[in-house]
Amino acid sequence: MDYQLDLNWNDFLQTYWQKRPVILKRGFKNFIDPISPDELAGLAMENEVDSRLVSQQDGKWQVSHGPFESYDHLGEHNWSLLVQAVDHWHESAAKLMRPFRVLPDWRVDDLMISFSVPGGGVGPHLDQYDVFIIQGTGRRRWRVGEKVALKQHCPHPDLLQVEPFDAIIDEEMEPGDILYIPPGFPHEGYSLENALNYSVGFRAPSGRELISGFADFVLARELGSRRYSDPDIAARACPADILPQEIDGIRQLMLEVIDQPEQFRQWFGEFISQSRHELDIAPPEPPYQPDEIYDALQQGDRLVRLGGLRVLKIGNAVFINGEQLESAHPAALEALADKQTLELNDFADALDDPAFLAQLAELVNSGYWFFNDA
Repeated sequence: MDYQLDLNWNDFLQTYWQKRPVILKRGFKNFIDPISPDELAGLAMENEVDSRLVSQQDGKWQVSHGPFESYDHLGEHNWSLLVQAVDHWHESAAKLMRPFRVLPDWRVDDLMISFSVPGGGVGPHLDQYDVFIIQGTGRRRWRVGEKVALKQHCPHPDLLQVEPFDAIIDEEMEPGDILYIPPGFPHEGYSLENALNYSVGFRAPSGRELISGFADFVLARELGSRRYSDPDIAARACPADILPQEIDGIRQLMLEVIDQPEQFRQWFGEFISQSRHELDIAPPEPPYQPDEIYDALQQGDRLVRLGGLRVLKIGNAVFINGEQLESAHPAALEALADKQTLELNDFADALDDPAFLAQLAELVNSGYWFFNDA
């Protein structure tokens, strides 16, 4: 099914985005879960899927990481199963993210789904990214506090929590309700009955991540080879001194490496189009020949983008899973970036170009797009 979000985006972005938390009552009317608890539990048994079980008993917290072989040891209270990047593995669940494409694709991260029994949750904590939490089956109580400095502690090595806080939101959420929380607002949710929750999370790279990623790019391409020079070296009273102008010169040398607009755009496109989680890549066997791709589209078959695949644009450049795709057909590239499902008309005359058709066949044979004639 297609999910329709009942939200005035202009008002939301102006009033709440990165500013204030809010509960959007019945944001999805007549909400139907795209996945069952049993399906979610099955995904958490797969090696490639990132999952964890969080439980607490008498204030003692436990965290275990998947893949899980069994859930027989769990009781009826105080635990949650959390599965990351379900949009990579479950096509129906991935559709839940589409209404949020008013926000730019490069900022979206993944869909995390949790199943909690009564009392289940991960405790009071805060996140450094925006999140929309959609209530599915069941009821869950959510508390959100003001964005103030709070002490953090680790009741378990894999769990970071905050001290108790006063709530500015304290409500029970029912199916279709959405809780939006900007970065830095403490929150906690615990189930009142068996409940499913869907968290659409957003990427917010830190300066540390960006510098690390850019350094990898510089090393891989052997950039930044100009060395420090000082033809006007200054005498100094103490040989151990590093003078302020020398510090400035070193800083300037480093900034020059970053201040290359073409290289910088290339790096960021590659960096931000890489998924942080495994993709469910299943290359077709045998591989498609370009003429088979052409014929299938002519016959009305549609190409569907792999769940979680990041396809992003900077100017006319399109980046797919960390690589730039170049073509003489910018409109066709734009369709690849913009649309989740592609059909014959989306490519216009690009399919008459053997070079583009070969590129498209390569993308399909990489498992990034697949045919769905439904």
